[in-house]
Amino acid sequence: MLTQYLPLFVVVPLAGAFLIPLLGRAWRYLADIVGNLVGAFLVAFSIYGLVTLAQGGQPVVYSLGSWGPRLGIVLVYDSLSALIVLIANLVGLPALLFSTRYLDRYTGRWKYYTLFMLLLAGLNGVALAGDIFNLFVFLEIAAVSSYALVAFGTGEEELEAGFKYMVMGEIAGMMVLVSIALLYARTSTLNMAEMSRALQAAGQTPFVWFVLGTMLVGFATKMALMPFHSWLPDAHLSAPAPVSAVLSGVFVKVLGIYAMSRIVFNVFGLTRATAPTFFNLLVGLGLFSLIVASLLAINQNNYKRLLAYSTISQIGYIILGFGIGSYWAIVGALFHILGHSVTKGLLFLASRSIERETGSREIGAISGLEKTMPVTSWSYIAGALSLAGIPPFAGFFSKLFIIVGAVAAKMYWLAIIAALFSVVTMGYMLKVINNVLFARKDREPTKAREAPFPILAALVILVVLALAFGIGFRPVLDSIIEPAARVLTGGLEYARMVLGG
Repeated sequence: MLTQYLPLFVVVPLAGAFLIPLLGRAWRYLADIVGNLVGAFLVAFSIYGLVTLAQGGQPVVYSLGSWGPRLGIVLVYDSLSALIVLIANLVGLPALLFSTRYLDRYTGRWKYYTLFMLLLAGLNGVALAGDIFNLFVFLEIAAVSSYALVAFGTGEEELEAGFKYMVMGEIAGMMVLVSIALLYARTSTLNMAEMSRALQAAGQTPFVWFVLGTMLVGFATKMALMPFHSWLPDAHLSAPAPVSAVLSGVFVKVLGIYAMSRIVFNVFGLTRATAPTFFNLLVGLGLFSLIVASLLAINQNNYKRLLAYSTISQIGYIILGFGIGSYWAIVGALFHILGHSVTKGLLFLASRSIERETGSREIGAISGLEKTMPVTSWSYIAGALSLAGIPPFAGFFSKLFIIVGAVAAKMYWLAIIAALFSVVTMGYMLKVINNVLFARKDREPTKAREAPFPILAALVILVVLALAFGIGFRPVLDSIIEPAARVLTGGLEYARMVLGG
């Protein structure tokens, strides 16, 4: 069944994007219904696919139109693709549920859901693409949709942020496209498995390093890795809450981190042993992003901008894990992609729920919300604890595995820095908790009311996931994370799996 219906990961949200404008004009709430049904289907199908692989199922190579990998377009569903598709849809569904009441203050309801469906189609397509050009096509579908969603409010601030994001995003996309063109000129193929074999035959030439460096800058911009990050804080401030949740929780990871790691490990076949300089560059970029963004987050008085810099910092953790390059560091990086996606989605939804009810984003202007908005407040606290790496939440185990990976690689100083800045993360999250959520002696609690039920349901779902991934870290590790890590550490085995032989 998985083999036969694999394209549904892309086809269903595309069909939703087609139907919503037709149905939404008849009755605006049909857009809510169709959007959430699509989201629920994608989550169910993602879990089904993951269970199928965990029970011994083989990776799926789906050839569109029955054209083989060398000539046609293929979709590849292995353990790494399964992890990324699951993350995208697990965060997407609560964001869609949150949207049902959040959009009450907006017009153009069906336009929002149409763009959101295209965003999900693009994210799933990037995760499944077996040829590098269609990876770029799906990347651009998701990117263009996100530009419009960031500017959805059409205010001056939203349009400025959306334009800035679009300019930087398209420069990054052009760099990726130029790299793809150069690779095609050298290898005469766009299929990533075929390209991998051709590159191995050619060896590590200056041409390969030039292409890889150009591609790295493009993907670093997509993932908002410092110093290519400047679009992200403004985009988060301006985007609707569900878009911020997906942008931080999923978008930067799928379009940046996943795409880069798939190409580095499975197409170029690089490891720390064969390319130590490149992996040291990843360590340097990861550390720079982790340290500088954490220090900038401490000084923020706007709690949404604080979360934006926190995202940049946590991306640094993930790139640090990949740069260390040991098995457990890669496991930790993948676990952090999963845990941080759920956690940051939760924090952004809770933050915008607070803004929706209080009308303010400033830390000093709000106080005592744990009395007036208890569910929202404690959901935020749960997300903060996970982000800081406090057990039993998912964030603790992901950071622990990165630290273990650094120790295993005898990079003890990296392990110390990773542990230290987890404490820094707790520090700037406590700034929000103490000033916004808990009552202060010098002022009365801010008058507010609890968010509507669909918004609270979305928050509770994400809290449960953050706890479940932490408490059940062992089965998550065995059935989801480690199989995905073996795909990356297996390197050129990807080509054999797709092409056979």
